[in-house]
Amino acid sequence: MLQVQFIRDNKQTVLEGLAKRNFANAEEILEEVLKVDETRRSTQVSLDTTLAESNKLSKEIGSLFKSGEVQKANLLKEKTGQLKESSKTLTEELNTATAKLQELLYQIPNVPHTSVPTGTSEDDNEEVFREGTIPDLGEKALPHWELAKKYDIIDFDLGAKVAGAGFPVYKGKGASLQRALINYFLDKNIAAGYNEVQVPHLVNEASGFGTGQLPDKEGQMYHVTADDLYLIPTAEVPITNMFRGNLLKGSELPISVTGYTPCFRREAGSYGAHVRGLNRLHQFDKVEIVRVEHPENSYNALNGMVEHIKDILRELKLPYRILRLCGGDTGFTSALTFDFELYSTAQERWLEISSASNFETFQANRLKLRFKNSDGKSQLVHTLNGSSLALPRVLAGILENYQTEEGIKIPEVLVPYCGFDIIN
Repeated sequence: MLQVQFIRDNKQTVLEGLAKRNFANAEEILEEVLKVDETRRSTQVSLDTTLAESNKLSKEIGSLFKSGEVQKANLLKEKTGQLKESSKTLTEELNTATAKLQELLYQIPNVPHTSVPTGTSEDDNEEVFREGTIPDLGEKALPHWELAKKYDIIDFDLGAKVAGAGFPVYKGKGASLQRALINYFLDKNIAAGYNEVQVPHLVNEASGFGTGQLPDKEGQMYHVTADDLYLIPTAEVPITNMFRGNLLKGSELPISVTGYTPCFRREAGSYGAHVRGLNRLHQFDKVEIVRVEHPENSYNALNGMVEHIKDILRELKLPYRILRLCGGDTGFTSALTFDFELYSTAQERWLEISSASNFETFQANRLKLRFKNSDGKSQLVHTLNGSSLALPRVLAGILENYQTEEGIKIPEVLVPYCGFDIIN
């Protein structure tokens, strides 16, 4: 959530940034934000003045009663009664203005970083890096859903029987490979200085608002209505909300956390060949990295996260590329996002497997997450997150890119985790 003071001081910059996002009616909504905030501030001043006068009169009334000036004291009591009515009205007006302001601010996405390219869709994203060799598998190459059936390692029909489409069952060496990837990703993150946590898989509404899933993405989240809880779409939500409302010491920064969770996404409206197999699921596993940073260091931290994810993909020896997302494709809460895409040789297309994002103060403002700076003043931190990595498409990439006539070879770095070197 943007800060009103930032909007007031940098209105043109905000407008230019929202134009990159193709955000409709930006000027009108910003004007309304400033107008409502002006009402809120003037109402607050009036309320403070009224309460101060009421408190002052209350003290005078006490003194008058003690000195025997009852008639004068009763006259002042009538006045305090009027002031109490005024303060009640002003409090209601203040609450209304505050709620309206919050509602308006929740509608405004983050301002993109200056490096974010202009664009309207994923077609306008900018490729900034590419690495790895795309194997030549020949005409007999199979997509991962056929390989899964051939070697009986993932059962999509059984998952549909138990839950529905988009809930696969991993079997035998498929389940072992899935577990191996989770452990490998966690070990890599821990070695890089991330502290591992295990977090709840459901969150309350405040957590959804804190990281920006609500009110923007409620249609994509599974809602447990009986208890008003949400199944997490990513570990970013519970991990980042661990720090909601905290005032940190400057010496506590940076904070680096990693965690594995299943993720749940309704993916409403998703259909067609591009969602087949593991390409898009309603439940999938992911290992997340989250950072809480000093504002001056957050973009160095983002670069570090990108390099860390690169290192993992290099060890897996998978062909990948990195995209800087354009304004029209950047997530609501992000200032700058890099997407990692893995090349699926059998499908002959790129599949997104990770994102690394800097939210700057956008989430921190919602979370009321601050630190004491060198001047002793409280200041909003910057929050970042990334996937290292989302498992389904990594697993699909391994199955497809490592397939041979003898079977599916296991990437060398995963063999100690799997206990086998081939699926056949």
